[in-house]
Amino acid sequence: MKEYPLKEISLFAGAQADGKPVYETITAAERESNVFQLLKSPAFMRGIASGDVIKVDAENKAFTLVKRSGNLCLRVIAKNNISAIAGDLIAALEKLGGTLDFQNERMLIFSIHVSCGFTAIEELLNRHVGANTESAWLYGNVYEHKDGELVPINWWQEFLKPE
Repeated sequence: MKEYPLKEISLFAGAQADGKPVYETITAAERESNVFQLLKSPAFMRGIASGDVIKVDAENKAFTLVKRSGNLCLRVIAKNNISAIAGDLIAALEKLGGTLDFQNERMLIFSIHVSCGFTAIEELLNRHVGANTESAWLYGNVYEHKDGELVPINWWQEFLKPE
């Protein structure tokens, strides 16, 4: 397997309420000029996950998806310190095949392959995350805004169809 150079890349993740841009810096493997494979799922950028390949516009720091890896990006956020749920949740998701990509005092970011199943993943998350722990979870690459509506992207259909 070819090893690619690792680079820190800063990408547009959205805008603040005052319109100022927000950028997220991630580490990725540069497969060719301005084409990167993500090593971890991002905390703020939408539509991508660990293992995905993206093409970056260096001028405006935007990206275009080149190839999906099949990984889901899971984001868990807490009103207060997340450590109360982190240990059990990390162990449970790792048992299912997921990986912890990022952790701070109020956020956990995971990657897990879609073949693990939406039902199994959602049941696991709902057991550990919720109102009683002042926390919530969401997918980072399952939905997109289209015509003012939040709609499924449906990219996983290709990965889940029988061979």
